Amino acid sequence: MSGSLTFLGTATTLVEYGGFTVLTDPNFLHKGDYAYLGKGLVSKRLTEPAMQIADLPPLDAIVLSHLHGDHFDRVAREGLAKDVPIITTPASARKLRTWGFSKAVGLETWQSHELRSAAGDMLTVTATPGRHARGPLQALLPPVMGSVWQWAPTDDTPLSMYVTGDTLVVDDLREIPARHPSLDLGLWHLGGTRIPGVLGLGLMVTMNGKEGADLLQIVHPRTTVPVHYDDYGVFTSPLQDFLDEVERRGITGVRPLRRGEQLLLPPAQQD
Repeated sequence: MSGSLTFLGTATTLVEYGGFTVLTDPNFLHKGDYAYLGKGLVSKRLTEPAMQIADLPPLDAIVLSHLHGDHFDRVAREGLAKDVPIITTPASARKLRTWGFSKAVGLETWQSHELRSAAGDMLTVTATPGRHARGPLQALLPPVMGSVWQWAPTDDTPLSMYVTGDTLVVDDLREIPARHPSLDLGLWHLGGTRIPGVLGLGLMVTMNGKEGADLLQIVHPRTTVPVHYDDYGVFTSPLQDFLDEVERRGITGVRPLRRGEQLLLPPAQQD
């Protein structure tokens, strides 16, 4: 058996492995549409997603880092099945349930949720620390979570993946390698997102290329896929910033994907 991770755009990926099909951070707005980021802020989408909801296979779950319009948009709210489990933060789960997503599950940091298939496969998703901003700006942004996924399939190779979520590099992230010292795969949310206007003062709220490389020196999966870097006007740090920084530091295993491109799972060692 084998599986795949397909990059759809922004932080949206389709992960098919070990008896489960899981979507991350569903963002299906078209190029030119505006995402609503809260507090009156909007940003125009600059790219087209590689897939729409009608193109998706049946989903076993969605893992959502937080409830921002570039991670769970109005297309997802209207088009996704209301009975799909959504694993996310407690605050996001409460809001999703008011929208009819009855199986939304909220995890506090280091809490886990298990998915089991009829064939006996298991996928455990554990919430990891995340911080969308520093200082007073934290109060204006929703709580976020990263996540560690651990597959225990009955007829395939166990696999582990870390998804950063929209976090900056903070000391709490150092607990991830202490708890999960051997990770096969990573999804790195980048972009150097900056919130404009008087309240935000242009402060950065997602990792830029430098911070992304900093985190790789703390948590270093064997293969890392960068996402969330060029889809919206609020992203200020292009993918090349990250690639240049990891090359300068001699960090290995980074595997960029084009929108619509698949990475076969488990990743080959040379990746």
